[in-house]
Formats: sequence, C-alpha cells, structure tokens
Amino acid sequence: MNRRRILASLPAAFAASSFAVGTDQKLRVAVIGHTGRGNYGHGLDTMWKAIPTTEIVAVADADAKGLADELKKLGTGKGFADYKTMLAEVKPDIVAIGPRQIDQHRDMMLAAIQNGVKGIYIEKPFVRSPAEADEVIAAAEKSGTKIAIAHRNRYHPVLPIVAKLIADGVIGRVLEMRGRGKEDPRGGSLDMWVLGSHVMGVAIALAGAPRACTAGVYQSGKPVTKADVKDGDEGIGPLAGDEVHARFEMENGIPFFFDSIKDGRLKKPAYDDPASFGLQVFGNEGVIDFRMDQEPFAWIQTGKEARRPVLEDKVIAKKVSSHEIPGLDLIAAIQENRAPLCDAAHGRQVTEMIAAVFESHRLSSQRVTFPLQTRVNPLTML
Repeated sequence: MNRRRILASLPAAFAASSFAVGTDQKLRVAVIGHTGRGNYGHGLDTMWKAIPTTEIVAVADADAKGLADELKKLGTGKGFADYKTMLAEVKPDIVAIGPRQIDQHRDMMLAAIQNGVKGIYIEKPFVRSPAEADEVIAAAEKSGTKIAIAHRNRYHPVLPIVAKLIADGVIGRVLEMRGRGKEDPRGGSLDMWVLGSHVMGVAIALAGAPRACTAGVYQSGKPVTKADVKDGDEGIGPLAGDEVHARFEMENGIPFFFDSIKDGRLKKPAYDDPASFGLQVFGNEGVIDFRMDQEPFAWIQTGKEARRPVLEDKVIAKKVSSHEIPGLDLIAAIQENRAPLCDAAHGRQVTEMIAAVFESHRLSSQRVTFPLQTRVNPLTML
C-alpha cells in the first residue's frame, strides 16, 4: 500500500496533523528529565529536533552530570537543576516530561499546567492511580492545556486500517481479543503497568472504553495478600504479583483478555522476540496479530491467505517510533483546540484498567464496573 492510499485511509485531521502542520512562529519546548530516575524516557527529549515548528529552549534535570550530558546531546537550551524554576522562568509553550518513574508525573504535570503551558507530552504510564488522573485532568481542563501520552502505537496509521478490515468482515465475526506483556523478569503486575499499558491502549483503540473487569493476581502461584504488597519499581507505588489474569468487557461487546506471567516468554520464539508481547484479534475466519513496538506492527492471517503484514512503510514507521507523528498531533491539537489522539482521558482509561485488575482481585475476583468507585491504588486496601 503506497503512502497516498495510507493517508487516504486515515481520519482527515490525523493525516493533516501528522504530516503538514503549518505555523509561522516556532513553539518553545522545555524538557524535563531525571537522570537515574527514569531519565528522558524513550526519546522524549530528541523527538523535537525532528519537528521544524518547535525549538528546545530549556532542560531540567536534578542530576548535574546528567543535565550537562543532556545539554551537550541536544546542543541547545538553557539548563536548570529544578524543573519548577525552569517552568516559572522560561514559560514554555510545550513541556516534554520524560522520566519513566511515574511517581514524579503528577507533580510535573501540575507544575506545567500552573505555569500556563499549552501542551504536555508525557512518557507512559500516565499516573499511579485514577485519583491522580482525575486531579491532573481537572487542572488541564480548567487551563485549556492539551495532554498527550507517549503510547506511540496509538498513533500508528495501521490502526484505522485494521479497524476497517474488522468492520468489513475480513476476519469474520470477531470473537475476542487477547493481549500479553513481555513476560520477562518483570512479568505479572509490573509488566502490566509498564508494558501492558501499550497493549491496553491498542485494545481501547479497537474496541472502545472498558465497561467491566474480572481478574486475579498471584504471587508464586497463590492469590496475592497484604503481606505480598511491596513498593514497586518504576515509581509505581504499592505493587504485588508475578502473575496476572484479567478479562475486560469492552464498549463494543468484544471481550479483551490480558495476561502476564513472570518468565513466561518462549525461550526460542517462532517469529518474534519476545513472542508474547502483543495483542491478537481473533475472528472466526482469521486473526490480526499486533507485535508491540516492532515493525511491521500488524499482521493478518485468514483461511484464504498466508500470514502477511497489514502495512509496510519504513518512513511512516520511523515517524511513529521517533514520536514525530505524536508530537505533530499534539501541536495540531493545540492549534485546533481539540483533544490529542492519545489524550489524558485515554491515559485515565488505561490507568483505571490496571487499577480494576487489583480491585477485582481485592474483592475475590468479583466483577467491577467503570468508572471505578475506588480511585486510589486498591492494593493499599487489602
């Protein structure tokens, strides 16, 4: 499929914002990182160098050496040890929040919003709880700040193509969706937070918002109890479980299953490494297989044909993986006063899906509905 046909298959606003954003004045970008505590995410600092309508004007990093190295790498911007000082002095248009450790995300976003930024691009996972998401979204709605989350796959142009294939019945009647994390030593709850958020984001894009969840969380083969809860890695907060099994009821009626088991990945995967990290859409006449953070991103197999990529385009794939398309979409959202394609509401949905797994487990695997009544981390209530 050539690029013209690809663009024709996308929503008009997405196609336009992804490849042709026009502005006479560059938007000023400030970057927040934290060397040793999540660093600068997956390229959330360098992405702006590929977008000619922006300029990096400042960088904040509490680690002095890390800040010096970052300024040298970017070759531009003024350095600050404290991001609050930077925001107050520089007053940027856009803030890129890079640290992967999410215990910092709420405070960084609120500080950016309070200093009048127009847009925020933030590393995933979004925040630690639905309550934090509620607080950030309320502040952003009041100020008009647009928040976009770095779930790169949500911006991939193959998603609307797959949605059309499903709607056209190419794989027949859709029966279910199944997703798994990387299932490496982080397998289980940590895997669900850090990598499962990618999978859940794609599930939402295809099947709509979650409506209910039933789940169980286990440690060494036994149901997680209060004694298993410890402070998790990546700044996630209270965490437990090396095995997760969840079933979600989605808006369009298709069930979505998410599972992760520590060290559950195949040692010699047939076509991928890791073979488990992805999402499969099962129809009664075929399967669509998403391979997270890889290219080709989506594959299709039906009874009529061999397994093949849905889309192969290295140029577009690079624009997605480098965050260029997400960055351009955020800029267009600011200019057009609309929500980014992967906005804070989407981030809250993913956060609630993760929290719902623990809430269902806390209630002896009862069915819990969305929005969750419990807005804090349910593991604190065991």
